[in-house]
Amino acid sequence: MKVQDIKNVAVIGAGLMGHGIAQEFAMAGYKVGMNDLSEDLLNKAMDDVQRNLGMMKQVELISEDDIRRTMDNLSTNTSLERVAGEADLVVEAVYEDLELKQRIFKKLDSNCPDHAILASNSSSLMPSYMADVTERPDKVLVAHYFNPPYLLPIVELVRGEKTSDETIQCMFDLYTSIGKTPAIVHKEVPGFIGNRLQLAYLREALSLVEKGIATPRDIDTVVKNGFGRRLSAAGPFEIFDLAGWDTGLAVARYIVPHLESSKEVSRILEEKVSAGELGVKSGKGFYEYTGESAGVLRNRIAHALIKIASWEK
Repeated sequence: MKVQDIKNVAVIGAGLMGHGIAQEFAMAGYKVGMNDLSEDLLNKAMDDVQRNLGMMKQVELISEDDIRRTMDNLSTNTSLERVAGEADLVVEAVYEDLELKQRIFKKLDSNCPDHAILASNSSSLMPSYMADVTERPDKVLVAHYFNPPYLLPIVELVRGEKTSDETIQCMFDLYTSIGKTPAIVHKEVPGFIGNRLQLAYLREALSLVEKGIATPRDIDTVVKNGFGRRLSAAGPFEIFDLAGWDTGLAVARYIVPHLESSKEVSRILEEKVSAGELGVKSGKGFYEYTGESAGVLRNRIAHALIKIASWEK
């Protein structure tokens, strides 16, 4: 299938990621159907899309006409069969549970047109796990977004063992055409690129806290005000190309032996979850939150990303 053959998009799961994914395709002019378990969840998703668009309009990323066209392109239905029935592309964005995703992919395979591409927004599960329950493994892949999907341009396209070159090329062309920046993961592996890198630095950050070397606040300060800013402009290979790999090698020889290398999940992380200290959702993680302070954090991140997007426009 070619990118020009995609007219209708279905998004299964309208929550944290799903509504933003649907929003982007609708903004790009595609007819998008969102599916979830209840009308209440779908109404909340539409409200969230409206809020997102409103924030984008504040910094003149979009106009009032853009908002109207986007909302006109969106529809909702609690029937998966109805939403998937005419879809050329489906993006599944439900909870990270393999059995649930496999049940959904089996239903999609039965109800979607034969030509439809089936993508999962899984953040860790390999595409072959979903492809195995379908009769179209060549048209199954992972399209992994980062949150919030409508502000972060990256999408990891993860091919399974049987994903065709045609499917990968079609999805690469599609995302490029709507302003995303796709990256291809050529061999499926748990966590792909982004989450493997994120978990590697999180493991070291947790280790620094666990050993009393630094506080969470000081670590966040270093990341936000140091390499975090630089990484928005250049990746690690570009940065070390500039610095010189001789310098990189010298630093690595000294530091690597001292880095956290445990294969076990961090003890302090296990303790936090056992104590119910889950972060914003429970009111306490490594920081304490009220409804107001949680909103301040969300808005700070969203507004910073919107500002970056406005600079790039």
